Amino acid sequence: MTRYLKFGLYVLLAGVFAYGCKRNTGSGDKAEELAIYKDLSSKRINLPNGWSLTPVGRSLDLDDLPLNLVVSPSKKYLAVTNNGQSTQSITLIDVASEKVLDSAVVAKSYLGLAFSQDEKTIYASGGNDNKILVFKIENQQLVPADPIVLGKPWPVKISPTGIAVDDTQNRIYVVTKEDSALYICDSKTKNTIGKLNLGAAAYTCLLSNDKKELYVSLWGGSRVVIINTETQKISAEIATNKNPNDLLLTKDGKFLYVANGNDNTVALIDLTKRQVSETLTTSLFPDAPVGTTPNGLALSEDEKTLYIANADNNCLAVFDVETKGRSRSIGFVPTGWYPTAVKTIGSKIYVTNGKGFSSKANPKGPNPNLSKVPQQVGPNPQAYVGREQYIGGLFKGTLSIIDAPSAQTLSAYSRVVYANTPYTKKKELNAEGEAGNPIPMKVGDKSPIKYVFYIIKENRTYDQILGDMKEGNGDASLCLFPEKVTPNQHALAREFVLLDNFYVDAEVSADGHNWSSAAYANDYVEKNWVTSYGGRGGTYDYEGQKEIAHPRDGFIWDHALRAGVTFRSYGWFADDGKANIKTLEGKYCPTFEGYDLGYKDIDREAAWEKDFDELVAADKLPRLNTLRFGNDHTSGASVGKPTPFAAVADNDLAVGRFVEHLSKSKIWNESVVFILEDDAQNGPDHVDAHRSIAFVAGGFVKRGFVDHTMYSTSGMLRTMELILGLKPMSQYDAAATPMWRCFSNKPNAATFTSKQAGVDLAQKNVAVNTNSRRSDQFDLSVPDAIDDLIFSEIVWQTVRGEKSIMPAPRRGAFVRLEKRGDDEEEEFDQD
Repeated sequence: MTRYLKFGLYVLLAGVFAYGCKRNTGSGDKAEELAIYKDLSSKRINLPNGWSLTPVGRSLDLDDLPLNLVVSPSKKYLAVTNNGQSTQSITLIDVASEKVLDSAVVAKSYLGLAFSQDEKTIYASGGNDNKILVFKIENQQLVPADPIVLGKPWPVKISPTGIAVDDTQNRIYVVTKEDSALYICDSKTKNTIGKLNLGAAAYTCLLSNDKKELYVSLWGGSRVVIINTETQKISAEIATNKNPNDLLLTKDGKFLYVANGNDNTVALIDLTKRQVSETLTTSLFPDAPVGTTPNGLALSEDEKTLYIANADNNCLAVFDVETKGRSRSIGFVPTGWYPTAVKTIGSKIYVTNGKGFSSKANPKGPNPNLSKVPQQVGPNPQAYVGREQYIGGLFKGTLSIIDAPSAQTLSAYSRVVYANTPYTKKKELNAEGEAGNPIPMKVGDKSPIKYVFYIIKENRTYDQILGDMKEGNGDASLCLFPEKVTPNQHALAREFVLLDNFYVDAEVSADGHNWSSAAYANDYVEKNWVTSYGGRGGTYDYEGQKEIAHPRDGFIWDHALRAGVTFRSYGWFADDGKANIKTLEGKYCPTFEGYDLGYKDIDREAAWEKDFDELVAADKLPRLNTLRFGNDHTSGASVGKPTPFAAVADNDLAVGRFVEHLSKSKIWNESVVFILEDDAQNGPDHVDAHRSIAFVAGGFVKRGFVDHTMYSTSGMLRTMELILGLKPMSQYDAAATPMWRCFSNKPNAATFTSKQAGVDLAQKNVAVNTNSRRSDQFDLSVPDAIDDLIFSEIVWQTVRGEKSIMPAPRRGAFVRLEKRGDDEEEEFDQD
């Protein structure tokens, strides 16, 4: 994958020391540390969001998104539950040989996993089938047994999460996230013998040593509840920070560790006093904004060392916890992408990496040497018809097996973790840029741009729209909606700035609308969208509908409110005549239609024009204006619905008319328009499935400029924040490159003229075929309540012909950076 922006290596020694990382100063020790550091650095893998990986240890391949890892009582076995979008399974691993013994594919699963005390049985959450899967371990194989049924399958809302087993009483304790309950089941009869309302969605549960108490983390309740197992009632509630998830009990049963996934912290609860006695900050820098996502906990055998899986920092945080109340950070261990669980056995550390880490070739991916001719209508006779390798398989989870590091090794590991992390406190306060540019480099500095307009669209890759533009890095053979269909987006790219190296941070709309509005998707979002997108039940509640899915500090409107920046939203996080979040109440346009593929985007644009003109005339135009034009999602091949051409052309014309109207207003020279897709929906792109279209227009925006800089969703948000005087919302926008290169220090008052599409906007799907029948079965009332790969294939075949083969998504996320020079050694000498 081509990279236009070289990521410099920097190691913040001060940050390591601030956290108390032990280092030896002898020349031999330092040489060993340098050797480890240089070896890992030479293997660095770059991600499309600007962060990097250098996973250490040995590894085993797993299935999609492993969420939980448990150790059998004798420490003979490990078990993993894989809960991703495609294959879900339960994996049994032999600890001694470090080999997979068996993997049982299941229809539905989710997080909960436990061994019986005699190690003859494994219990696993059956996800939205609302049952507990039971496997007997026979001859080191997983043999399915009759499940424990909690209720009827989805759409009945139960959804079991954490599981705890008390073999002495034949009890199985199950907590749930949809009906927020504790189910108490008899492991012999497999009947439910008790149920308790918990008041909020639960993550997991853990029994006390004497089995008299059950500790439950309320994922959606910011607290841990303690349940008396004899009375089956809540005996205590202890407040935590946002989204408590994993729990860990000390051997003496006196202390309970709680990871707070939405807060960069781990709480230590004194169970005798029933209160938090200490809070550990797990991020790489003190007072970092949200974005670390601790979600896994493990203690060393002697319980002097605590390991914390930081999902969004791609590392383990390591703490010396020998003295309770005086814990101190001693370093970090690099892991794979999105570590979800950590366990220890002896001197080994086991980590499940939710998104894996492997840098694998894609020899059968989309072939750039095939036809470059964009097809307007019908099948492409020159299209490659072979079955291409699905590079999405590169995101399979992995299990890392890491030897507990020595002091020297941990110091080297820590340095590597800092080098992998583009976020720094310095970047948070002072962004990249140039003097005199309209984009300030420091939060709070004034910009000549007063008004920001932010348009969210749906699901297109770069090549799908702009692959036919010779000025950029495109592949015309993958261009589904060329200039004839999207003349306005082509004109914006040509007249203002062509961005051919822009990447969305998200995979799908569920996390996409969170990344696009907050530069972060919390652990609830990341661990749940895969369920519904895999056709395993669940609701679409990722646009403000559920507080559990909210980032800790809210969305961009919340940040604007706290900063005194006025705002208004048009059809985004406001649907069906109401705001989805409290902050937008009274601050959205009631005449602007929300997500509805049956309503034209050009009509939405007309509603915006009327509202805009009234606000400008009254001198009440807010500084931040967010809009949603979503019809480029399309309705696929659904009979009677707009064809993909008509839907995308409608969307394109709405965008063109919007920019034209704004450019002819009196505030044009004080305004800027940012346009992006919430995600790229796994569509064809010859560079990467995350690469997408993005546009910038306005009085201070350069004209006729091609910018090859690598930008991201978070980088676009960072640019808006700097204009408006907002602090970064997360570590991701704080670390991202602002789009200052797109701007000139002198305004250009020239207006934009919208273009009519070369296709009929009233064109409807009429053919009854396989794809129309598939499309008719989809729920298109909310974004992406469908399998995104299947839907992308339908759109492709509707445009190119029913028998044409859609190129598999290319994921160029994994790129080994070139070997650096002696500057690495010099950085070691700075201390």
